[in-house]
Amino acid sequence: MNVTVVGIGYVGLAMAVLLSQRHHVTAVDIDAERVDKLSRRQAPIQDADIEAYLSSRDLDLVATLDAAAAYRQADWVVISTPTNYDPHRNYFDTSSVEGVIEAVLAVNPHAYMAVKSTVPVGFTRRMLEKHPGARLVFSPEFLREGHALRDNLHPSRIIVGAPETPELRKAGETFAALLKEGSLDPDVPVLLMRPTEAEAVKLFANTYLALRVSFFNELDTYAEARGLDSRSIIDGVCLDPRIGSHYNNPSFGYGGYCLPKDTKQLLANYDQVPNNIIGAIVDANRTRKDYIADRVLELAGYPANPDPLVGIYRLAMKSGSDNFRQSSIQGVMKRIKAHGVRVAVYEPALKEDAFFNSRVERDLARFKRECDVIVANRYADELSDVAEKVYTRDLYRAD
Repeated sequence: MNVTVVGIGYVGLAMAVLLSQRHHVTAVDIDAERVDKLSRRQAPIQDADIEAYLSSRDLDLVATLDAAAAYRQADWVVISTPTNYDPHRNYFDTSSVEGVIEAVLAVNPHAYMAVKSTVPVGFTRRMLEKHPGARLVFSPEFLREGHALRDNLHPSRIIVGAPETPELRKAGETFAALLKEGSLDPDVPVLLMRPTEAEAVKLFANTYLALRVSFFNELDTYAEARGLDSRSIIDGVCLDPRIGSHYNNPSFGYGGYCLPKDTKQLLANYDQVPNNIIGAIVDANRTRKDYIADRVLELAGYPANPDPLVGIYRLAMKSGSDNFRQSSIQGVMKRIKAHGVRVAVYEPALKEDAFFNSRVERDLARFKRECDVIVANRYADELSDVAEKVYTRDLYRAD
């Protein structure tokens, strides 16, 4: 089978590697550097499993900038382009997905398409109304940054949303089978449902994860503000098997590419629908960053010390990731800078000399020496010699 995967970020690249174990896959992107790296069997993102598969497995995988040519030969087109949240419209920007759908229909109207990008509830139905006859299904992804291929090889579940017509229902079953045959778990649960319900599953699942992160962050805020041992409380709470010990390590707030935008999109979908919890999750994340920024300023001695230097250690959300998008530490950084306090950023992955008008320091020794306080969303052993300067809520030294 000929499969074209559009977009080679975390979702698309993991999907391309997974499917190219058994099928011919053409990966399409608009970024020439990413295409060139993939053509040389180098991962354009940080993911150890993807790197290993590209270097050691016999994958039937090519990469190209020529989207139209890739669409013409495709039996299936998997769409995994960005859908960033537009704060002015309070909605996902789905223009990249819509553009791919229209481009595929223009050159290969018989191709089946599977949307893997996260979209608003009702998006697939609207596309089918706009493009009658389009062979379109929706399949949510449930991946962790840095472990995208692993989560495809060992999926928690495979969900495909297909309209209730015989042809598209059969197409949904076919796409689910493609995902299942590429995984290493033959007994993975497979759910077929309508596209709108599948879209809702994705948003509600991520919003629940954000809720859990927010809960333990607020527990940690309470404990720190009252001088209590936060870890002892969390340990005691999480020994309840109904609660468990996952997603319980405090942070500066939920962030990354998915949770911030998905929670806001779900809240937007609640227009005219009563709710309390969904809105509170979005508000709680903002409150946590406010609290963290205030604590950092306090530890830096501000305003008694009118000119402290606050160090931001790494911008990525978690270890093993090179993604800075919407990381919570950036929100903390912006709040600190709003007080006129100087900030230095240590982030080896940055090529620029400044980040949001703050100096990027590449000399770790100098960074540790000059900063009055070092802010680390996730702790690293290389900070151990200046541990007294480090402010982190990473109680378990884990993501």
